[in-house]
Amino acid sequence: MAWIDGELVFVNTAFSCLATRSDINSFELHWRPPFIEQLIPADCCHLNGLADRNGFPAYGTALGETNTPAGWRENKRSGGILIDVQSNQIIARGLSMPHSPRWHRNELWLLESGDGSLGRVDLMTGRYEPIIRLPGFTRGLSFLGPLAFVGLSQVRESATFSGIPLVERLTDRVCGVWVVNIESAQIVAFVRFEDAVQEIFAVEVLPGVRYPDLINHDPELIGRSYVPRTRSATCRLNCSTRSSTRVAKNVPRYCSPISVQ
Repeated sequence: MAWIDGELVFVNTAFSCLATRSDINSFELHWRPPFIEQLIPADCCHLNGLADRNGFPAYGTALGETNTPAGWRENKRSGGILIDVQSNQIIARGLSMPHSPRWHRNELWLLESGDGSLGRVDLMTGRYEPIIRLPGFTRGLSFLGPLAFVGLSQVRESATFSGIPLVERLTDRVCGVWVVNIESAQIVAFVRFEDAVQEIFAVEVLPGVRYPDLINHDPELIGRSYVPRTRSATCRLNCSTRSSTRVAKNVPRYCSPISVQ
């Protein structure tokens, strides 16, 4: 997903389209591939990725050029495509389960997940050029300068993932986040999950953030989370020890620093 002119544009995989939020409907249609004839929740092409360029939704990845329910599954090994959202043209075909297109340093990057690779696409020829193959199902990509942060999943040997090059190439696949220098095509670091985590769906670099967190639906966590009105990231009450000052009781924890004389 991406912020476009103050609006969140996201991939609606079930309906094979790009969508925006709606106050009335479940979503508002923003764009759909030219081969998708109608909006039905059938995952016809498994549209999964979006790259913005210069403030516009520019490129999308899908696992198949199909208009039938779950039709992409018939040729997941090499039926993947890269679509130009603005022109409705297919830029590249023959990809193995592509994900996570990104525009970075004036080049279009994506992950050919079915082969476990990271690479760039030549927009003139439509050729995908992998720079490295990694030991897992590549899905989730973010950049910081010359560094690419790539999510890897183990993927189960199920009907969904059978017959793809990655499964044939590797018996043991790993899950984690790998860091690749795109200038040298070398791995510079990785974090490997060896227990409960088996799949990564998205990766995002947050520059300058030391302790990120996710908002979820845990009532206890939400009940203890606050947004302060101060400029500071931390909301503090004035607890002066002067006898002439007493701290107000029952002050809402989201309030600005306050003292009562």
